[in-house]
Amino acid sequence: MPCGIYTGTSPSLTDAKRTFDPMTDLHPVRRALLSVSDKTGLIELGKALAERGVELLSTGGTAKALRDAGLAVKDVSEITGFPEMMDGRVKTLHPMVHGGLLALRDNDSHVAAMDEHGIGAIDLLVVNLYPFEATVAKGAGYDECIENIDIGGPAMIRAASKNHAFVNVVVDVQDYDALLAELAANDGQTSYAFRQNLAQTAYARTAAYDTAVSNWMADALAAQAPRRRAFAGELKQTLRYGENSHQQAVFYTDGTNRSGVATAVQHQGKELSYNNINDTDAAFELVAEFDPAQGAACAIIKHANPCGVAKGATLIDAYKAAFDCDRTSAFGGIIALNQPLDAETAQEITGIFTEVVIAPGASDEAKAIFAAKKNLRLLTTDGLPDVTAGGKTVRQVAGGLLVQDKDNGFVGMDDLKVVTKKAPTEEQMRDLLFAWKVAKHVKSNAIVYVKDGATVGVGAGQMSRLDSAMIAAKKAERMADALGLTQPLTIGSAVASDAFFPFPDGLMEAAEAGATCVIQPGGSMRDDEVIAAADEAGLAMVFTGMRHFRH
Repeated sequence: MPCGIYTGTSPSLTDAKRTFDPMTDLHPVRRALLSVSDKTGLIELGKALAERGVELLSTGGTAKALRDAGLAVKDVSEITGFPEMMDGRVKTLHPMVHGGLLALRDNDSHVAAMDEHGIGAIDLLVVNLYPFEATVAKGAGYDECIENIDIGGPAMIRAASKNHAFVNVVVDVQDYDALLAELAANDGQTSYAFRQNLAQTAYARTAAYDTAVSNWMADALAAQAPRRRAFAGELKQTLRYGENSHQQAVFYTDGTNRSGVATAVQHQGKELSYNNINDTDAAFELVAEFDPAQGAACAIIKHANPCGVAKGATLIDAYKAAFDCDRTSAFGGIIALNQPLDAETAQEITGIFTEVVIAPGASDEAKAIFAAKKNLRLLTTDGLPDVTAGGKTVRQVAGGLLVQDKDNGFVGMDDLKVVTKKAPTEEQMRDLLFAWKVAKHVKSNAIVYVKDGATVGVGAGQMSRLDSAMIAAKKAERMADALGLTQPLTIGSAVASDAFFPFPDGLMEAAEAGATCVIQPGGSMRDDEVIAAADEAGLAMVFTGMRHFRH
């Protein structure tokens, strides 16, 4: 007998082929191939299939696990007539496997080929892939990552998915229960619609897998602009709607497991909305700029812009100072903390309506206090986002995608260039650097006034830098009146501009508001005029040589 001919007992399709319509009829599952890296739920699935009389085929470790559980399993090598070879690289890439997956059961020539060569139909493929993404995430070397690129798995998945008129393909452990429920509801058969949905999920999985591999290779090769760039995500949440109620929206994770809103645990409150997620991400990324080992920090965000940011000796001190920057805008805002939430701060926060609080942890007492506010969402993470980490940001435009490096630019004391006759004091330098960190997270054009480690005025998203300076100062005046102060806290403040002052007018507006020192990138054609104006006004000014546009 020729090598590779299958002599098992898979039923002939010749008699049944003419009566089956894949578009309307159910299709039975008689034979399944299981080959999984993640063996979660494998034994339960295998037992359930065996109880239905499904013949089980398998490979390597999967076959061993099934046999150890007392299940009858046929090795793929028995079907192909070839042993697994080359360290397991070659085991399923064979016509006896792919013929069983790809054959059209209602096509005379396909059926004849199956009968001639003894190819048994495979009605169910259960495959999850080598853990390439996890291998990369743990920082493995190049060669180890290469060895964790699955070949046979994606090939089988694509074959089975293409032939979903007849074949079920399951690539996610979380779909095992749905498969068994479908078989139970249809006496061991599955519907065409069910197989369609499985195929779509399967194609998305192989696409995401190839995306992970191609992007890893691009990074390994330091390719700044690869000819093709792919992006992928895994569904985390279907949202009620998008930015507005007429827009549908969903939330996907990117598989990086970076600390933040995507990996946070929600302890209470309503389901997060599209705007909640967007604003919470903005808040947490901002507060992560401040090392918790160097003191508590709080950021309050409204519509992706900070309306108050402060450092303090304690979290409650930081929260109160941030809140006092713009109490009006803080209503219904998002609060991010750089240290675990404590009971005292939690009690203070409940004094005003807040949408979301996110922190790297929360005490049981704090959770109990928040429990009385059922609509308040509390999220905790296992840490702060790494603001120094690389990565890409992606924005869709008509007909394309804009891709850039994440803005992880950092400016320290040694990077600042004093350009005025007067140099900032040590205390002013601290406020300038604080203001600079905040300005990085404010929509351009951005102007931020800071005093004593707290924002006292924020101007965001204006078409003119002058207008941003005026708005921030006006907000500070209004807040001073609300707090019963004799003068706005911009008096004696430090001011940051996310990009250079093209003319002296914006700088002079800040000076009129009471600012005494300025931090800005520099680089304008009129830098000399701006520096001269600063000297005339008695301001100290430093250049960073780096801007932080945020559109």
